[in-house]
Amino acid sequence: MGGGIAHVQKRDGRIVPFDSTKIEDAISKAMAAVGKKDGRLAKSVAGKAAAAIEKKFARRIPHVEDVQDSIEEALVGAELADVAKAYILYRRKRGEEREVKTFFGVKDDLKMGINAVKVMQKRYLKKDEAGRAAETPSGMFRRVARAVASAERGREREKWADAFYEAMAAREFMPNSPTLMNAGTQLGQLSACFVLPVGDSLHGIFGSVEHMAVIQQSGGGTGFSFSRLRPKGDIVKSTMGIASGPVSFMGVFNAATEVIRQGGRRRGANMGVLRCDHPDILEFVRCKEKPGSFANFNISVAATDEFMRAVEANADYELVNPRTSAVARRLNARSVFNLICTMAWETGDPGLIFIDEVNRRHPLKRLGEIEATNPCGEQPLLPYESCNLGSINLERCAEKGEIAWGKLGGLVRLGVRFLDDVISVNRYPLSQVRDITHANRKIGLGVMGFADMLTKMGMPYDSKEALGAGGRVMRFIFSEAQKESARLGAERGSFPNFGLSTWKGKHRAMRNSTVCTVAPTGTISIIAGCSSGIEPLFAVSFVRDVMEGTRLVETNAQFEKVARERGFHSRELMMRIAKRGSIEGMREIPRDVREVFVTAMDISPEWHVRMQAAFQRHCDNAVSKTINLPKGATPEDVRRAYLLAHRLRCKGITVYRYGSKPEQVLYIGGADERGEKDFVSADSEFAGGCPAPVCPPAMV
Repeated sequence: MGGGIAHVQKRDGRIVPFDSTKIEDAISKAMAAVGKKDGRLAKSVAGKAAAAIEKKFARRIPHVEDVQDSIEEALVGAELADVAKAYILYRRKRGEEREVKTFFGVKDDLKMGINAVKVMQKRYLKKDEAGRAAETPSGMFRRVARAVASAERGREREKWADAFYEAMAAREFMPNSPTLMNAGTQLGQLSACFVLPVGDSLHGIFGSVEHMAVIQQSGGGTGFSFSRLRPKGDIVKSTMGIASGPVSFMGVFNAATEVIRQGGRRRGANMGVLRCDHPDILEFVRCKEKPGSFANFNISVAATDEFMRAVEANADYELVNPRTSAVARRLNARSVFNLICTMAWETGDPGLIFIDEVNRRHPLKRLGEIEATNPCGEQPLLPYESCNLGSINLERCAEKGEIAWGKLGGLVRLGVRFLDDVISVNRYPLSQVRDITHANRKIGLGVMGFADMLTKMGMPYDSKEALGAGGRVMRFIFSEAQKESARLGAERGSFPNFGLSTWKGKHRAMRNSTVCTVAPTGTISIIAGCSSGIEPLFAVSFVRDVMEGTRLVETNAQFEKVARERGFHSRELMMRIAKRGSIEGMREIPRDVREVFVTAMDISPEWHVRMQAAFQRHCDNAVSKTINLPKGATPEDVRRAYLLAHRLRCKGITVYRYGSKPEQVLYIGGADERGEKDFVSADSEFAGGCPAPVCPPAMV
């Protein structure tokens, strides 16, 4: 079949070899769309289509449109009208997608989704002087792969550049956003996560503001502990004035972030941390009570074990002035904890960082205590440390209902090498950051597409089976990442502070002081076409605001596949689902399907927390996970989630009650002017997790 036709012309004018097997594949997919599975029939119709092409274009090169016309004719000739209709609708949809991509000015050479193309055009592709895309998606991945592989030796560079490219182009592995944006460019700043110290002096405070500006302009997110600042009303000896306290100075950082555009490609974001025993803790907990306050900050209370024990015992605890180390006063711990929970219920902030658990598990205790994390909480860091992150697409590691361990292991090894190379080629924004990052060489390899993996395996997210799968996957990744880091340590040398770490005595060498981080992913999961981080699906079907005036319906690909295979698919059903996002209670959908395709709002807070804990047990950095709560949740729901997270030894916790922020990037239908229920709608850069804009979707 196809012996008389050697080549075909693509839409972009390229002449490529004619592959007749693609005809059979297209017909099989069209048949599957209407619930038909007949390999022999698909092969027969494909043969007739190929024969017609060979006869018509015996001495000419057919265009791809000519091939598709012949497929339509063959389907109609075989009296497969329903299949022909499905194929025609598919062609029409792809045509519309090409038109939209052309509007974005992007030549999509990797056949990505419309929203992925928009995100790449807006944030990642190099631009010319007129602001037009000056590279294709594959060109971007080539640029990144070559830049990162330049850390390799001699002839190894080309080999690893090809390997890095293939993993990214196949959407099996993605580095964090600054690497995609800046690798191979003049800027060259590739890290996403930074923590800066804030000293108790004007020089210390405003020096940190300056450093923050430099980092955010280069694409990084910044975290700060304000716990060393003297409390409000304390004496300032140099002027005999009165201190204004940490919350007032947080306002300076917030205002500075407001005017920084991060190279014009994404907004800045910060994490503000204050210890539970700081005298200004109550003001800090309430600082986001007024809508719009500290809009560029996520905030977290650094909760100690002593504080949590006092909460359980309903006991008082001491607030300590950091300047004098004197006890300022005592508060009832449970009252403070309840206020934290109430404010988190009301505004989404503060979260908690279980700071003693963070430092217990830190491999570089001898260098000092960790006091803060990056903006989304998954990366605890020492002062001036940075970390670069990357995520494996677990959806691509599920085959025939099983986890493809061999493929996953290969991606882990590639990811560790890639991230270690990033440290070597990175152009750091500050010398202090460069020095400690090189000394400790922290990397954070994580995952995305976990919810998609579960649906492919037929596992409900809120089940013991899913918790077990999550634990097994992360344990395997952590083990393989450590092995690869040890191997690289033997080959390239251990990180300079290896002798001060807890790894000494356990390994002969270790290239990286930490290896695993579970990040929220965000826009990189949109590019990869998978669910965000370890979050559940946020909707089964929804409307995406891809650009002003254009809204496109997106349906989970695995759900659509199952619906077609089991015969309950219809456009009408997809639109009804898009009005609610969830399929819970829709009896026209089989019960087992409803159980597997659960969404974030369908899942009780306990399952969210337990899933986070399952991954945290096998992760040496931390895990970003939003505990999603429905609008009708109570402060008691928040309280139970926070206590469970501490009991399960999570390193931190963040909750988000739907509707608790004045602005969101996800809306679950309201009613339009005619009283009809509107669709679930998501911003172009929302991929799941926290739907508040302060949790930057492009951060990692």
